[in-house]
Amino acid sequence: MSIPKTAPPRIQIHEVSPQVDCGRYPVKRTVGDLVAVTARIFRDGHETLGATIRHKGPDATRWTETPLEPLGNDVWAGSFEVDRPGLWSFRIEAWVDRVASFQEELRRKVSAGQPDLTGELSEGAVLLGDEELTVETALAAPAGERSEKAWSATYAVDADRVLARFGSWYELFPRSWGGFAGVREQLPRLAELGFDVLYLPPIHPIGVTNRKGRNNSETAKAGDVGSPWAIGGNEGGHDAIEPSLGTEQELRALVSDAKKLGIEIALDFAIQCSPDHPWLKEHPEWFFRRPDGTLKFAENPPKRYQDIYNVDFGSEDWRGLWRALLDVVLHWVGCGITVFRVDNPHTKPLPFWEWLIAEVRREHPDVLFLAEAFTRPAPMTALAKSGFAQSYTYFTWKNSRWELLEFLGQLLEWREFYRPNCFANTPDILHEYLQNGGRAAFEARLVLAATLSPSYGLYSGFEQLENVPVRPGSEEYLNSEKYELKQRTLDGPLLPLVAKLNAARRENPALQWLEPLTVLETENERLFAFLKRRGENSVVTVVNLDPAATQAGVCIVPVSAGFPPAYPVQDLLSDETWTWRIGRNYVKLGPGQSHVLRIGGR
Repeated sequence: MSIPKTAPPRIQIHEVSPQVDCGRYPVKRTVGDLVAVTARIFRDGHETLGATIRHKGPDATRWTETPLEPLGNDVWAGSFEVDRPGLWSFRIEAWVDRVASFQEELRRKVSAGQPDLTGELSEGAVLLGDEELTVETALAAPAGERSEKAWSATYAVDADRVLARFGSWYELFPRSWGGFAGVREQLPRLAELGFDVLYLPPIHPIGVTNRKGRNNSETAKAGDVGSPWAIGGNEGGHDAIEPSLGTEQELRALVSDAKKLGIEIALDFAIQCSPDHPWLKEHPEWFFRRPDGTLKFAENPPKRYQDIYNVDFGSEDWRGLWRALLDVVLHWVGCGITVFRVDNPHTKPLPFWEWLIAEVRREHPDVLFLAEAFTRPAPMTALAKSGFAQSYTYFTWKNSRWELLEFLGQLLEWREFYRPNCFANTPDILHEYLQNGGRAAFEARLVLAATLSPSYGLYSGFEQLENVPVRPGSEEYLNSEKYELKQRTLDGPLLPLVAKLNAARRENPALQWLEPLTVLETENERLFAFLKRRGENSVVTVVNLDPAATQAGVCIVPVSAGFPPAYPVQDLLSDETWTWRIGRNYVKLGPGQSHVLRIGGR
């Protein structure tokens, strides 16, 4: 190895945190968060160092400084606030403080009783420019210039609106509620229930060719409305609206009314086309054809989707395809939409998502994207790193204590870049736990979703306790709303519990964050308990995972929790109060029942 041509820095900046994949991707935060920064900073010798965080927000041209403070053992720490959405940058600057170094050396020698400090004071006189320098004036001198400056790499922080971290979602098919006009009538009630996001499956024209019939049958009968995910017809494609739902003007009115009530409308962004989509005629090059010239419909064995074709991201005109999809998103942003739920993003190229999300947020930093990607951890996490503000999870399939422990461990490992949204059900997923457990199972899953994850969601069949599969062993609903028109009303038996949980979530900061989270021992595998804290707010949730039988056990609160020996707790579901203690607390819960206990009572 050759000798460097210029002297390398002697100050070392190691173990900078937070960062993701050595700084390749930004860490995620929400507006108002403090970004806590730590690093190990050291230099050979005994010089006194100084350090700062240099940070700047979106579109800023100048760096702002926040000091780093030494904690001992070469660890330095500090923080800065992200006060607006967008991409932030930060790096660490460290330096030698010559004056402080001289003062520290002088202080040690004075403390050791060294009698002659003439030489030291002569050095200090040159350093400080004071020929009359004394020990007293030397030790009182202000900090000097920054010498031997060194810098870390530059790291990024992606700041989103708080809705990216915390929110309650409700999903409905607008055609089952009387179109946009009918949905507008439900907004006040949805606001009363505490929902923050109303998610609509695709609202576009539905193709006629190969249209699916009831229960996903391959042949549609007269009057069958088809699947909203079979996008495109004579009326238009991804930038058009199914006429039976209403007009663009009515959609804008829905969005406006919702925002006045604190609700945002989320639209589905599904990159697939029915055989009748205008793009098949206008841009045949965007679709893959077999050697015999036929198009291959979408499949996810054993599921077959004869009513849709996937676009070909390997097309020679892939740039044109990318631009067209960006135009689709921007069209709906122009209608006031700032939240998109993206269908199966893991089946599209990751560079496309990095580009599209960056392009949208460059001009519209408030826009959020939710990834519906049920796949392997590597693509799930890569999508989160590429810009998706939230991600669906495997929560629906995690029903036992050990499954939940594994699930939470994974989420906490990914916490710097992956924000979970725990949907309790979806139009595609009716888990056997709900099929067989009755109302108790629905209640247990609802409490878990709402208290474990700061973001959670319900599909509108949930509060109605819909639990009949199309066939044994299937997770598809019988008479699925995906393929037929229903007459929905907002009056399900679980709505009072939904309202209580959403109120508890808004009133308790501990439930608005994934962590800090501590799983508590119960000495009964059918009882699952955990403690969440934020500042002075602490909430303990205990759930009976058994939908068929009463379960008893204990909830052990460790001494390390820092609570008094005895303290009041208030159940936010029943409003009852008890006295709990550090250590073992007896718990007995009926099938599927729960405690959501605020420490300190009222």
